[in-house]
Amino acid sequence: MRRKIAATIFMALALFGYSHAQKFAYIDTEYILNNIPAYKQAQDQLDKLSEGWQREVENLYAEVDKMYRDYQAEKVLLTEEMKRKREEEIMNKEKAAKELQKKYFGQDGALFKKRYELIKPIQDEVYKAAKELAVEGGYAIIFDTSAGASIFYFDSKLDKSDAVLQKLGYKN
Repeated sequence: MRRKIAATIFMALALFGYSHAQKFAYIDTEYILNNIPAYKQAQDQLDKLSEGWQREVENLYAEVDKMYRDYQAEKVLLTEEMKRKREEEIMNKEKAAKELQKKYFGQDGALFKKRYELIKPIQDEVYKAAKELAVEGGYAIIFDTSAGASIFYFDSKLDKSDAVLQKLGYKN
């Protein structure tokens, strides 16, 4: 959404002739982040955590499934009280699995918090370097072309992604 707004502003400025007085550039944050070793390490760490948590959740759901299949097989032999108790156990186990899944992968779950902890400082550094580049180079706007921004054409001479990497102390 932010990229579409930026592209719309850019096009509006171009239509009104304002773009002749201003300098524009673009960067590709995905490219920049993929060239920062700390980002790759953080992503690997997040992937490992996610895989472990996913296995834990899947194991709980497998237990629920086994409990349900066992219940279905024995259902005809159980009294009404025993059926109710087993159904309650199955529902409680399923509820626990859903809560664990939400705890790890929910909107404010452990994965989100860990991603914020590991990735946010790196993104902040990229933003700071891009801002410094904008001030030093006199750029009015720096667009981000990662994730399919709606810019139809751009001159590769305006790409300042490598300059941001250099400001961060990395080389392509």
